[in-house]
Amino acid sequence: MPAPPLGASPPHLVQPPPGPRSRALVDRLARSECPAFTARRARRAEASGASQDPIVWAEARGANVVDADGNVFVDLTSGFGVQAVGHAHPRVVEAVRRQAGRLLHGLGDLHPSDVKIALLDRLAELAPWDEARVVLSLNGADAVETALKTAVLATGRSGVLAFEGGYHGLAHGPLAACGYAPGFRRPFAAQLNPHVRFAAWHEAELGDALAAVDAAWGDDVGAVLVEPLQGRGGIRPAPPGFLAALAERCRARGALLVVDEILTGLGRCGARWLSVAQGAEPDLLCAGKALGGGLPVSACLGRADVMAAWGAPDGEAIHTGTFYGHPLGAAAALAALDVLEEEALAARAQELGERFAGALHEATGRPVTGAGLMLGVRYEGSTLPLVARLLARGYLTLPAGAGATTLQLAPPLTIDEALLDGFVATLAELGDGAG
Repeated sequence: MPAPPLGASPPHLVQPPPGPRSRALVDRLARSECPAFTARRARRAEASGASQDPIVWAEARGANVVDADGNVFVDLTSGFGVQAVGHAHPRVVEAVRRQAGRLLHGLGDLHPSDVKIALLDRLAELAPWDEARVVLSLNGADAVETALKTAVLATGRSGVLAFEGGYHGLAHGPLAACGYAPGFRRPFAAQLNPHVRFAAWHEAELGDALAAVDAAWGDDVGAVLVEPLQGRGGIRPAPPGFLAALAERCRARGALLVVDEILTGLGRCGARWLSVAQGAEPDLLCAGKALGGGLPVSACLGRADVMAAWGAPDGEAIHTGTFYGHPLGAAAALAALDVLEEEALAARAQELGERFAGALHEATGRPVTGAGLMLGVRYEGSTLPLVARLLARGYLTLPAGAGATTLQLAPPLTIDEALLDGFVATLAELGDGAG
């Protein structure tokens, strides 16, 4: 029987990972890259008692990653959720190749490219309002930054209400609202917006969740920034009805609801926009990761009347960037959006995710949280040792949450179900591998 093609292959290891080529490349990396990343690996290894040495990626297709040593892994991270349509999807690759042959770079917002305009049109159509306006950017933090600036212009208030456990990127604006790890904010505290308040995040009781919001609210709040399902914070859902009630509070108090759908959106959680599926209508919505199909593309979508607050102060565009709406990224995004729609990947994520979650719970006896194909398996201790053991068996996974107690799973939405079955069997075989 022929071996499955790359993209749908089970793990195939020719060297214990990380192999000698990966190790040699990581040694080179340590001599040239900012030392923060090497230091993080060392801290994690010390805390977990398990090696955190990385593999070095050389090739990827579908749900598979090949490292520098020729090992084939099953990717249950989608590259931080980016490769929802799978690595190197042929439609995305062809769109980038074709665009590279006709226009590599434009003149931004002065003389825009046709493909940028096509992407703006497409995103406005996908927005949850009749009339929408869009600002393109490069990463999730850029999109959140745009949303926070928009809120200041539209409301005249600089205050932000965010949530403990929330993560929105590490640029200065989003960093001030990062509730996931206070240590991220601490070194830069003097430079950050001092008007950010944090509400406790409650998963179970709607009354407790809303009481926490009311306790943290202040008269200066112009934006409420929230993930419909916390990702890096540990795959932590909100109680049913929470986002809809939060939207009502924002309307009543003159604030804007800013929903960060950078990880949850575009089908990952079984719907185009998880917040809308939960009954909320945001004022501003941030998209990214899966949007670019592998290229750096993000967007802030907003109600047209809210986005009208930008105008053109002093005749200048006061929020722009050289590569915003880059032709290659726009072409890749259009292709990725086509794939997501034509292959009905949101519906597939919902159906496959329900089966996957049930199998994970049965195999581990652990609580499984999340939606669609954004799932977390919760353990008592750190999952760093388990992540290392899974890597040694050919599976790429991520830790999440305070203390890394959640095993985060976000595979490509195109993944073969047999690969998920193989992972569940491996997880059951490893037993309680958390430290």
